[in-house]
Amino acid sequence: MINCFKQSKRGQLCSLWIFLFIAAFPLTSCTGDEIIEPLPKDEAYRLDKPAGFPEITFDMTGNPITVNGVALGKKLFYEGKLSRNNTISCGFCHIQEYAFTHHGHTVSHGIDDRLGMRNAPPIQNMAFLKNYTWDGVSHNLDERSLVPITTDFEMDSSLPEAVSKLNADANYKKMFKAAFGDENITGNRILKAISQFMATMISADSKYDRMKKGTAVFTAEENHGMALFQNKCAACHSGDFFTDESYRNTGMYYNQQFDDRGRYRVTLDWNDNMKFRVPSLRNVEYTAPYMHDGRLYSLEAVMNFYSDNVEDQPNLDPLLKQNGHIGIPMTSLEKHNIIAFLKTLSDKNFITNPKFAE
Repeated sequence: MINCFKQSKRGQLCSLWIFLFIAAFPLTSCTGDEIIEPLPKDEAYRLDKPAGFPEITFDMTGNPITVNGVALGKKLFYEGKLSRNNTISCGFCHIQEYAFTHHGHTVSHGIDDRLGMRNAPPIQNMAFLKNYTWDGVSHNLDERSLVPITTDFEMDSSLPEAVSKLNADANYKKMFKAAFGDENITGNRILKAISQFMATMISADSKYDRMKKGTAVFTAEENHGMALFQNKCAACHSGDFFTDESYRNTGMYYNQQFDDRGRYRVTLDWNDNMKFRVPSLRNVEYTAPYMHDGRLYSLEAVMNFYSDNVEDQPNLDPLLKQNGHIGIPMTSLEKHNIIAFLKTLSDKNFITNPKFAE
């Protein structure tokens, strides 16, 4: 490149080449007050379905995913201005290195260090899911971010307030124009951009995935754990996401501190008391603590709960009440091997991918 500046004509050509090179990579950073240069002409973001995954459920007819839309959504995901005092972003409770969970917190901590009522779930493969949250109250990804933005113990703001703050930022006006065709910043567009970004957060490169492709080999311990898992756990944690997306009472005692009865809060049907959504087990190694209120701090504790501490409740899931036994019979060695298998579901590339990083 030094040689290309020796002659003015070649220097001009090289300068043009450098400009085009820079323009081709405008999305390397979306943080702080940097000026983000969007693509001059937006283009569709290619959302590939990994082999074995179900069909995409995200409604791209109402919200087509584009490169500039994803870049805007990423910046908004890490934007503190969406909260009342400009300190809390989506990324505050959803940390990438922990598969976008709030590591170390039993339940999420929001604005002014206020306690939430549930453990922050991971954000991954949401474009393929039918519904979200522990109680399934949300089934539209475009609307999902409205709850944390407006809830008093999370971000404690409102869409009009967020729109007002973003309107004062010339960079955001430029990014909204690039993503949506004009500088009009609306609450609806904020939510759609964030959901576009979340829809791209696909995790499908674990050792388990590579084993299925024939590019990795399980140890004897992992193979034994997989067989045990299929026999003892897969009735609920089924499919490539290791969840059947159902709501089940798994015998957890009612935690009076958070007054959370799960699915009952949505249906007001007492048969749904203490039923919570079966979570995906992908990246489960990274997402401690576990359960809807983070009551269990390790995978070993989860195994011990299911073998010895399941509470016999009137609507306890029948799968946990078989052959006169409450829970899932497991020996110490079986628990150890099941955990070895669960760790093959860890996707290190996902939790380090710069595409999703702040």
